[in-house]
Amino acid sequence: MDFRRLPNLAALRAFEAAARHQNFSRAAEEIHLTHGAISHQVRALEEELGVALFIRHGKRITITADGEQFAAKIRQALQELSDAADMLKSRNQQKRLGITALPSFAARWLSPRLGRFIEHYPDLEVSLQSSSHLTDYNRESIDIGIRFGLGNYPGMVSELLMGDYYYPVASPNFHDGHLPQTPAELASMQLLRCDGEPWEPWFRAAGLDNEEPGSGLIFQDSSMLARAAVDGQGIALGRHIIVQPDIKAGLLKRLFDIDIPCEVAYYLVYPPEALLRPQVKAFREWLLEEIAEERKQML
Repeated sequence: MDFRRLPNLAALRAFEAAARHQNFSRAAEEIHLTHGAISHQVRALEEELGVALFIRHGKRITITADGEQFAAKIRQALQELSDAADMLKSRNQQKRLGITALPSFAARWLSPRLGRFIEHYPDLEVSLQSSSHLTDYNRESIDIGIRFGLGNYPGMVSELLMGDYYYPVASPNFHDGHLPQTPAELASMQLLRCDGEPWEPWFRAAGLDNEEPGSGLIFQDSSMLARAAVDGQGIALGRHIIVQPDIKAGLLKRLFDIDIPCEVAYYLVYPPEALLRPQVKAFREWLLEEIAEERKQML
């Protein structure tokens, strides 16, 4: 088959739109060209074929019988091309999973566990994007996300995953190993803070009337806060899920048996149609199983 004899594809598309609309201007609007460009492409196609496809009455056009038959064939061919492209896109989408999560959760909780999910689906390409902001799922090729908030995400399905809580943590080597023995001793220590996660509620739970620290380091991300505490820069009010790995590794030590609940929680967020894709459904089920298993270990 000699494809070099095929007419110009752009001209064919311009002609099909003009034939469907019976109007060059509306065809131009549809495929984002000028009226003149459509007219020129159709005229060139007619000259190449040696057949009149339209009868022109000034600015008005009427498609010929030959034009009607040709347009029907083009329309069928373009639909087959579109279907073939959609099929390939669908196959590719089934081999890819796009996940978004806030940076601290992605780094400290999700990423270390994600390998277990990939072991079950070795042919799946998993993209983990970390962001503190809401994501445009379509534009960013995201299928499902984990957010830390109140669960109100209009137009999306929002499932509560788990809550969290705060307590003070410090490196075992902080202050040459002389860690505070009572909450009151914190007043003389370097306290690290994360933006939006104040110390005052914990002070009240500990029976202290201390005010919120007015100096020292403030971090925008909880994982950075934990890293600073590990480095011995001060005592952090750590979020359990974020600091737990460092506590298990002996890099941080929890101070006191006093904790306070977070006012927000972790939610699984996805478009209503997302679970129709097998890889999204599989990830959701795996994630819920991981969380359930962790809860058992905490009992």
